[in-house]
Amino acid sequence: MTLIVRIAAALALALSLTVSAAAQAASISGEVRKIDESAGKITLKHGPAKSLGMDEPMTMVYRVKDPAILKQVKVGDKVSFEAEEAASGYTVTKMQKAK
Repeated sequence: MTLIVRIAAALALALSLTVSAAAQAASISGEVRKIDESAGKITLKHGPAKSLGMDEPMTMVYRVKDPAILKQVKVGDKVSFEAEEAASGYTVTKMQKAK
């Protein structure tokens, strides 16, 4: 019985470390270049976005999932964000000012 508990604990720890690493890898660092509230879009200059399959830094226009995101930042702000690819293009799902 003790062996089963140890194995379960080891698997739980390994899973939590994997999930934590994946969450960190999904975050992208960037800078706000332009905000278009009427279109619900933001232009971001960012480094590699491995979670989106982008290995090179670039500047891109993203849609935002929640228009309230656009009111939390201004041009020039350093940000950390998460995005996903959809049929309509890339969409920012979360964003916060960098610390």
